[in-house]
Amino acid sequence: MSEWFEKQKLGDLPALAARRWGKREALYFKGRRWTYQQFDAEVDRVARGLIAIGVKRNEHVALWMVNQPEWLFLMYATAKIGAVLVPLNTRYRTTDVAYTVKQSESATWISMASSGPINYLAMLRENLPDISGQDKANLDYDEFPALRRVVLFGTEPEPGMLAWDQLLNAGDKVTETLLNARAEAVDADDTVIICYTSGTTGHPKGVMHSHIIIRNQIDRINRFGITFQDVIINNLPMFHLYDYSESALTAMLSGARQVMMESFDADKTLNLIEAERATIIHGFDTHYKDLFDCQIRAERDVSSLRLCTFPSGMESSIAISRQTQTAFAPTISGWGMTETWTFAASSFTDSTYEQRTEASGFPMPGFEYRVIDPTTGEDMPIGKQGELLVRSYTITKGYYNKPEETAKAIDDSGWFHTGDTALIRADGHLRFIGRFKDMLKVGGENVSPAEVEAYLLQMPEIDQAAVVGYPDARLAEVPAAYIVPAEGMNANIDAVKAHCIGKIASYKIPRHIFTVANLPMTPTGKVQKHKLRADVLARLGSQG
Repeated sequence: MSEWFEKQKLGDLPALAARRWGKREALYFKGRRWTYQQFDAEVDRVARGLIAIGVKRNEHVALWMVNQPEWLFLMYATAKIGAVLVPLNTRYRTTDVAYTVKQSESATWISMASSGPINYLAMLRENLPDISGQDKANLDYDEFPALRRVVLFGTEPEPGMLAWDQLLNAGDKVTETLLNARAEAVDADDTVIICYTSGTTGHPKGVMHSHIIIRNQIDRINRFGITFQDVIINNLPMFHLYDYSESALTAMLSGARQVMMESFDADKTLNLIEAERATIIHGFDTHYKDLFDCQIRAERDVSSLRLCTFPSGMESSIAISRQTQTAFAPTISGWGMTETWTFAASSFTDSTYEQRTEASGFPMPGFEYRVIDPTTGEDMPIGKQGELLVRSYTITKGYYNKPEETAKAIDDSGWFHTGDTALIRADGHLRFIGRFKDMLKVGGENVSPAEVEAYLLQMPEIDQAAVVGYPDARLAEVPAAYIVPAEGMNANIDAVKAHCIGKIASYKIPRHIFTVANLPMTPTGKVQKHKLRADVLARLGSQG
C-alpha cells in the first residue's frame, strides 16, 4: 500500500476539492447550489459546531436524517475532527433506533424533527421521556449510558435538546487553529464510520471502516472514467453505503456535481436527469423498474446519461438490466457488501453487454476471491457455485462490540465469509447468485429463489415476486411465493403452476402463493426475506 494512500483522510477531502475545483458547482438541492469552495466552508462551519458542543476525538455521532445538504456536511465534518459517524436508517422506529444508538455507544444523536408524515421528534421524546428536565449539554440516561447530547434539525429548540442553529452559532467561537489541530490529530487508520447492516437477515450489526475506503473509491473513479464533467444523481438513502460511496464520496474525489434528492422518487429523478443533464444514476432493479414505468407515462430527455450502476447477476435482475441498456444507458454491474465496502467487484465501461447484465463485476484492485463448498471448505471449480469468501484491505475492522460475530465472519487468514452464494466465471467475473441462507434445499435439490422469481416475472400478471422456503415433512422445504400483481391483473396458484409445469423442474414450482400489495423492502430496494419467512410460518404453521 503506498504512502500516498495511507495519508488520505476523509475530512481533508473537501479542502482538497476546493483547491482543485474551487468555483465549480459541487451540489444542487431543491433550487440551491454550492460551489466546492462554499461546500468546504460549510463543512468547516459544522466541524467547529461539533467541537463547540463537546464532540471529542473517536466519539460516535449518530445521524438520523433523510438526504439533506447538512448530511453531507456532517459526513465530512465528523471525519475532519476525528469523530465516528453512525448513520441511522430513516425507516427505524422507536425500538430499533434506540437499539442502534445504544449499541453503537453514540455520545451525540443528531436528528431531524420530521420528514413528511414521519415524526422523528415524537420518537425521540418517547425514547428520552424526561429530556426536558435534563442538562442539554450533559445528558444522563441509564438506558443510553454513552449519550450526552441531542441535536435537533429543522425546528425550534426543544427543552433538553440543542437546535441545529445553536450548534452552528456555538462554532463561531472555535478558532481555526483548534480546528486544524483536531484535523491533524486524525489517523487514517481510525474508524471513520460505523454503518449498520441493512436488516435483510434480522438484527443489524455495526460495521466499522477506516479512511482506507478512499483508495477503493479512487480505483473505481478511474475504472468508470468519472471526471468533473459528470453529474451524479444522489437519490438513494445516504445512510446506506451505496449512496454514501458512489454519490457523495465519488463526487468529492472526482469533482463531479451532485444533484441531491431527499429520497428516491422516479418522476422527480427523471425530471432532474433532464433539467440538470445528469450523466450517472444508481439503483437496484426495483428503482429501474419504477423509472421505466414513469418514463412510459411521460417521456423525459435522458440522453445525457452515460452509465447506470446496477448490481446484476441474479436471474431476477437480468431482464431489467437488459431493459436499462435500451431505456437509459449502459449499466455497470457490481457486487459489494457493507462489510467489504461497495462495488468490491465491478464491470468496466467497455465490458461486453453480457458481462454487464449477467455477471456481477470483475474484482477491484486489491481484492481476492474464493468460492468454497460451505460443508467441506474446499475450493469450488471455476463456474461452480458455493459460498463467496473475500480478502482485501477494505474488509471491515469488525462488528462494533461484537467480537464473537466478528470472529465467525473473518477467519484467521483474513478471509471474510460473506454468506453469499456465488461463482467465479472463466472470464474472471464474479456472479452473485443470492444469499446463502436464502437458497432452498427441496428434497436434496438446491433451488435458487432468484431463478424461480425470474421465471415468475415472465408472467404479465406479476409485477414483483419473492420466493422463500417453507418447511415440509417429506422434502425438508418447498418454495412459497409472494407476488405483487400487475395493475388490474390477477394471479393465483393455478395460473402459476400452469406457467411453470413442463418448463422448470417440478421441485422448483411454488407450492404456496400469496398475493400482497407490496413486499417488505429495505430502503435500498432489497426484499427482507426474513420477514417473509416469518410470515409464511404465521400463515401456514410450523410445517406443511
